[in-house]
Amino acid sequence: MKSQAKLRALLLATALFGSLAAAQAGPLDDSIETPVLHATVSVASDVVRIGDLIDNAGPAAKIAVYRAPDLGTTGSIPTAQVLSALRAHQVIGVNTRDIKEVAVTRRARNIAAQDIQAAVAKALEHRSGLGDADSLAITFDRDLQDLHLDASNSGEMQPTAIHVDQRSGRFDVTLEIGNDTNMPTQLRYSGIAIETVKAAVLTRDVERTEVLKASDIVIERRPRAEVGNDAAVRDQAVGMQMRHGMRAGRPLRVADLVRPDLVQRDQTVTIIYQTSGLYLTTRGTALESGTEGDVVSVVNAQSKRTITGIVSGRGQVTIQVATPAPVYVSDTSAISSKDQSSIASAPVSVADGTANPQAPVKPE
Repeated sequence: MKSQAKLRALLLATALFGSLAAAQAGPLDDSIETPVLHATVSVASDVVRIGDLIDNAGPAAKIAVYRAPDLGTTGSIPTAQVLSALRAHQVIGVNTRDIKEVAVTRRARNIAAQDIQAAVAKALEHRSGLGDADSLAITFDRDLQDLHLDASNSGEMQPTAIHVDQRSGRFDVTLEIGNDTNMPTQLRYSGIAIETVKAAVLTRDVERTEVLKASDIVIERRPRAEVGNDAAVRDQAVGMQMRHGMRAGRPLRVADLVRPDLVQRDQTVTIIYQTSGLYLTTRGTALESGTEGDVVSVVNAQSKRTITGIVSGRGQVTIQVATPAPVYVSDTSAISSKDQSSIASAPVSVADGTANPQAPVKPE
């Protein structure tokens, strides 16, 4: 009887232990999920961990298995190699979802070379006689390259040290970029900065007195030291006449240009005699060239006399004839009627603006 009682107690204990073990094992089995492979992976550090490659990595998630690609670049790993690396750390049963290879990208902050140049130009703006940042032509001592920094460098580029030599234009600039650490990234650049201005540049050789057309010039930025402070722009150059001949590629200055001649030397021109209430024209020959407002000499084709006038239009020279002011006499009682009639009928010469009772009105 005692042996049977012991046997029943042992069976009951065994059953109870089995029930407890099953109860505990049930939830553990339910919590284990199948590892699933990623087709693309993005990492911020310089290593790739198991947790980056698969979901449900468990305790092995933080184990590093590969070196990450260079900053800002992407590399690929065949799936077979990934599975082999995982098995080495007892990670098995991975669902590959028929993925052939895994693409791994190293996150980075990419800074274009042109952004670096703009930051340096802004740092040099209005220093040591330099002008606006947009007007600076910058040559770096070393070829400027795009930068790929750790993704933690999220701050703005700020200049922390600036040195410029006013005579040579040489500069040394240090830029600083804040990040998640207490050690900002520093970038140092050196080179030469030159201030430039927009200038009209000749596209062909031109001769003296040529009138410029729109196709004769292009607008380029040239060093201010080359052009000076009176660089001509398009609106100032088109339609203007060259003061002297120049070669193609040379920048134009305002001093190189004059208003186009409206009258050319030896040109047949219209001579206009103009006075109050009278307007006479005749033909003549210009003895010199001139633009609007210039005083030139011309020969009257009829009288052969040389006179001077003002260029008033294309092929036109105007002679302003002075009109004598009338004389008012308050008391005419002492003047005979015959004298009064003579004074009233005396003609005025248009050529020289003087009273001449002998000569009729005619152009010189």
